[in-house]
Amino acid sequence: MKAIVLAGGFGTRIQPLTNSVPKPMLPILNRPMMEHIIIKLRDDLGIKDIAILLYFMPEVIKDYFKDGKDFGVNISYFLPDDDYGTAGAVGFAREFLDETFIIVSGDLVTDFKFSEIYDFHKQKESKLTIGLTPVENPLQFGVVIANEEGRIEKFLEKPSWGEVFSDTINTGIYILEPEILDFIPLESNYDFAKDLFPTLMNNNIALWGCHIEGYWRDVGNPESYREVYQDIFNKQISLPIKGVERIYEHGVLYIEEGSSIDEDVQIKGIVVIGENTKVENLSELNNCVIGKNCTIDESVKLTNTIFWQDCTVGSKSKINYGVICNHVKIAKKVKAKDGVIIAENCTIDKSVSFEKDVMVWPNKTIDEDSIVSNNVIWGDKYKSSIFESGSVVGRANIELSCDLAIKLAESLGSILPVGGKVYVSRDYQKSSRMLKRAFLSGLLSTGINVVDTFNVPSVVMRYNLASQDDVIAGVHFRQSAKNQEETEILFFTNEALMIDTNLAKSIERIFFRENFRRVRFNEIGEINEDSDTHTRYINAIKAKVNTNLFKNKDIKIVTDLMFGSTSKVYPNILNSLGIESIVLNAYEDDKQLQKLHSVIKKAHSEVGKIVKSLEFDCGILIYPNGHKLQFIDNDGVLVKDYIALLVLLHLVDFEGTPIKKVFLPAWAPDFIKYKHIDITRGKFGGFKAKQLREYDLIANTDGNFAFSEFSLNTDAVFSSFKFLEFLIHHQTNLSKVVKSIPDFVYRGENIACPSAYKGKMMRMFLEDSKDKKTSHVDGIKIWVSANEWILMVPDEHQQFLNIYIQAKNHKNADKIFHEYNDKINLWINE
Repeated sequence: MKAIVLAGGFGTRIQPLTNSVPKPMLPILNRPMMEHIIIKLRDDLGIKDIAILLYFMPEVIKDYFKDGKDFGVNISYFLPDDDYGTAGAVGFAREFLDETFIIVSGDLVTDFKFSEIYDFHKQKESKLTIGLTPVENPLQFGVVIANEEGRIEKFLEKPSWGEVFSDTINTGIYILEPEILDFIPLESNYDFAKDLFPTLMNNNIALWGCHIEGYWRDVGNPESYREVYQDIFNKQISLPIKGVERIYEHGVLYIEEGSSIDEDVQIKGIVVIGENTKVENLSELNNCVIGKNCTIDESVKLTNTIFWQDCTVGSKSKINYGVICNHVKIAKKVKAKDGVIIAENCTIDKSVSFEKDVMVWPNKTIDEDSIVSNNVIWGDKYKSSIFESGSVVGRANIELSCDLAIKLAESLGSILPVGGKVYVSRDYQKSSRMLKRAFLSGLLSTGINVVDTFNVPSVVMRYNLASQDDVIAGVHFRQSAKNQEETEILFFTNEALMIDTNLAKSIERIFFRENFRRVRFNEIGEINEDSDTHTRYINAIKAKVNTNLFKNKDIKIVTDLMFGSTSKVYPNILNSLGIESIVLNAYEDDKQLQKLHSVIKKAHSEVGKIVKSLEFDCGILIYPNGHKLQFIDNDGVLVKDYIALLVLLHLVDFEGTPIKKVFLPAWAPDFIKYKHIDITRGKFGGFKAKQLREYDLIANTDGNFAFSEFSLNTDAVFSSFKFLEFLIHHQTNLSKVVKSIPDFVYRGENIACPSAYKGKMMRMFLEDSKDKKTSHVDGIKIWVSANEWILMVPDEHQQFLNIYIQAKNHKNADKIFHEYNDKINLWINE
């Protein structure tokens, strides 16, 4: 049997630990992580022939392991000339793989018995076996369902919470027979989960999953690296430790050759000391690992702390839960509270104090007596990941600093071609203006030309971005509608869609490595102003709306623009269509937007009163960013968001309708059948433009509507006029349509759930749904009766479960909710 060890990852999310070493070489107990894997392959399976697949910093790995003889194995190296994906890279080594072989990632920490997977593989006469194990948070891994015999029935690579159908994940440990390599194309980007596994299943080749118990951790960020050590100190995993063992009253010491420790040094818990390291008198070491060539001065107190190599610590310093990388000099009387990470080649002068969870990036000097309360370079929020669903969100001048905005822009610009054009826009908030100006300079430095649209709603910018063929990307700065203390930076493709996860990771990789493109002085980008964005947007809406309908119908509406930037376009469109209207809050007021919740509540009340007292046709509420739309009916009553969706579906369901295909989220109500429209329900998000163009309407239950004839993005401004257009076409009013909706109950609830239990909840829901009609498109949907169901999807960012219920009446809805609420609480507390 042979082995392949994957060691080509960039280690982007574990920066700054991987500043000068690839992730598999991060030390665990003074050995690289990958050395522990190689020892396990050698001792557990008796493997002698090992191939290491390289890509990032290959020389560091080759210089350490050489030919493998020092480790009792024979090592061959393969360095693909491009990024061929996980399976494609293995295919690059096909000449080496002439017998059964195991594939293991070099950045795992595990005590799995590989022999158990091998025995299972032989017992099943399997061609490909995957090691499976349960984890608390399966989002970063491939989720797998296997039947009772172990044959894999379903899997999904790196799902969202709504797609998680189990907490059993693909560990990335595979055993393969050589003939499987025939399915991997030569020199092509080919992934195990996305490409190879589906191909094998389509060819009726059984994939087997071996459930294995034990410790397994993918070391993907600084927190998980530190957690590995805490698990070692807490004896949750036992790994081989170099050195001579000495037993103390309150702990055990493992010390290597050439090191010395004074007699009055206190040893508590597990302490590991590498070669040629010296610990002076009166120091206290509690659960620590110290690498080679380090000096710990007198009266130093280290607790749950890791030192790599060639470090010094001055007297009377105290460090708790620290990770100190290579070549760090710490002077005397330095104090570091829980969670400090100091990257390589840093100098910390005397009497410096670090607050909790501070990170210092490489090659920095901290002056004496400094109090360091924030990360030296980056905001604390972005230690391992920046993007959430295509945007960066944080508090201005705290997480979102001007320095961070510049480097974000440099990261974006570095993946775009020199001379490319990028749209940049903002709302009128001061924080948005400040961050945008910093961002512009970063783009210019990478040779990107900026089209500055200044203060426009995001819907206006996105329309213009999608309609300009020579613009390759867009960025918009705005205040968050959910938390007014936060600013959102939205990143768009040239089709004005939010960037996907792959593109976000590409930007993050450059951001964390600071590998920015620097252009020559004559290639620095230019700023061009676009003052026609509003005009183009307004004219486009007038061209798409049936203006004759409005001219021939005396319609009266009340509109509240909630102090948003849509005030620059909406009144103009109303006037050009000849719509009699009262427009409220059509001006900019940042103080009002600081209390948006109150503004919304007041709008519901005031618009309703005006519509009813003046007998207007309806009220329209446009949220500040122009993305959300709400209605007040002609009786002055707020139309619930999901009812507004059903009203629109009712209005477009007529013979000859221009709206023939509709896309809705899986959780949208489905108790009404429609004759003239074809509705698809699925996961709401992650679309490509080609997919969206297949539908005439894309909508959800939260007041978001997109008509693809105008834009692929949700647009409350255009949607409001289309809504009115359909009302006029039917010669009806909003109250009548609302009252015509069948009397069903649809509601959403949130149930608190720690993130660690979300995967388990998906698995328990799936098990509970056996012998019932179910759907796993987004979350897990269980039908209780023909038209009654419950859908559960874990929230992406908050610690709760989103619950959607459809029922015939409130009594049934309550019964369904309480039944599953009790089950969820029971499952959490089991």
